[in-house]
Amino acid sequence: MKHLPKKREAVVDGQKLAYTIAGQGAPAIVLINGAGGPIEGWYKLYPEIETLSTVVAYDRPGIGGSPRANEPQTGKAVVHTLRLLLQQAGIQPPYVLVAHSFGGLHANLFARLHPDEVAGVVFLEATSPDDVGMMKEYQSAAQRVLNGALNIFSRPDSNDEVSNERRTVEQIKAAPPFPHLPVCVLSGGKKPPGWMSDPKALEMRNTHQEQLARSSSRGSRLVAQGSGHFPQMSEPAFVLDAIRKVLEQCRQ
Repeated sequence: MKHLPKKREAVVDGQKLAYTIAGQGAPAIVLINGAGGPIEGWYKLYPEIETLSTVVAYDRPGIGGSPRANEPQTGKAVVHTLRLLLQQAGIQPPYVLVAHSFGGLHANLFARLHPDEVAGVVFLEATSPDDVGMMKEYQSAAQRVLNGALNIFSRPDSNDEVSNERRTVEQIKAAPPFPHLPVCVLSGGKKPPGWMSDPKALEMRNTHQEQLARSSSRGSRLVAQGSGHFPQMSEPAFVLDAIRKVLEQCRQ
């Protein structure tokens, strides 16, 4: 992780946040982590990603170097905090949002609420609003046992983003339609082990990924055949190429 930029600290609405800035250029790339994913989860994209444009990464409240949230982390709260952080850091819109997993919900809402501030979106193995609830419904017995054990040892937090996921989905559904922006949905092609997945859940998730790509008239979908849920780790060059293509479309 030696290529990661040095972390900085900001205070936004009384909430401390760890973040990094690297590279130069516009539109700026904003990396939005998955649930529980810290800045370090992007390390394989560095230093190459810095040659594409200005790059901002940050830890949401309760993740990595950022203390626990001081208010419920609904999608609107996350988007509001991110916008203030970018303004405070002097990063001018519009942005290319690169959102992994659960972070896809936040990028989805950001683009709907503030279309003039978003130049394009890369949904990276991103959660679709329709995934929420569905994946839990089709959990295998082994997954239920594992999650139950984790809940015993993890401290519950009613303010964290996963606890507020249904409110976030409601906010997305109540928001304006997704704007006509360059969008790339990049999905992992590797299937998880059978004990971790239900075939129906995988089929439905694939449908949701296709729908996510069709949320914009300028949307497309790519499949990283050598990757599971973390293409930025297993195929960083593939992810960088997807970001590069969206940037090129934004600059035309």
